[in-house]
Amino acid sequence: MSAYDALAASYDGLMADGSYRRRAAFLARRLRKSPIPVETVLDLGCGTGTIACLLAKKGYQVLAADGSEEMLTQAAAKAAGLERPPLFLHQAMPRLRLAQPADAVVSTLDSLNYLTAERDLKETFRHVRRWLKPGGLFLFDVNTPYKLRRMNGQLYMDETEESFCVWRTFFSEKKQICTYQVDLFRLRPGGAWDRSFEEHRERAWSEAFLREALGGAGFSSVRLTGDLTDKPPRLNEDRWQFQCC
Repeated sequence: MSAYDALAASYDGLMADGSYRRRAAFLARRLRKSPIPVETVLDLGCGTGTIACLLAKKGYQVLAADGSEEMLTQAAAKAAGLERPPLFLHQAMPRLRLAQPADAVVSTLDSLNYLTAERDLKETFRHVRRWLKPGGLFLFDVNTPYKLRRMNGQLYMDETEESFCVWRTFFSEKKQICTYQVDLFRLRPGGAWDRSFEEHRERAWSEAFLREALGGAGFSSVRLTGDLTDKPPRLNEDRWQFQCC
């Protein structure tokens, strides 16, 4: 079962402050500087499709892959009114398969942190390299070890008129994994509330390991910056941006 099976229907409302438009604009600026012209873009780990739809509105032909059928259902509904909606694919990241290579691949909002096994991350990078045209860009972000370690023992709450979500977070130094225990309450017609529980796990990948895995997959150029900037990351950066080709 996907980590987002229960949360999918409420995800967009709870994450309304995700700065998606700024993130899509940042990606578009980098795509315009790609060594090769960019027409087709793969959004890897697309979730409910917000970034994929924003890129489609900017004129890109977008493929969007995710391992959660529930998230893809939300994404397809969101894209229904677009002139050129993304093509949504139900695929796990380490087993990516496309009909033909894409001009660029993007992965946003710590999707790659959800790959907690070294083998799965390396396999994902190899598949991205396989389905990326020569000279094409691979743009992705990850939550930093600093951020995930800082979240240990924290409690977060999000709410809308129809949902209430409680996140409890625990970080294991031994495994370098942050576990999110999520209690979700959703309002049913008639005033009753449904409760569901999910557990999410994110791996804190070091810069050194990410660079090693990218090099092993065939990426010869790797650039690291802070979140939504072209400047080097700060020591206390919450999110890293990688640009690879």
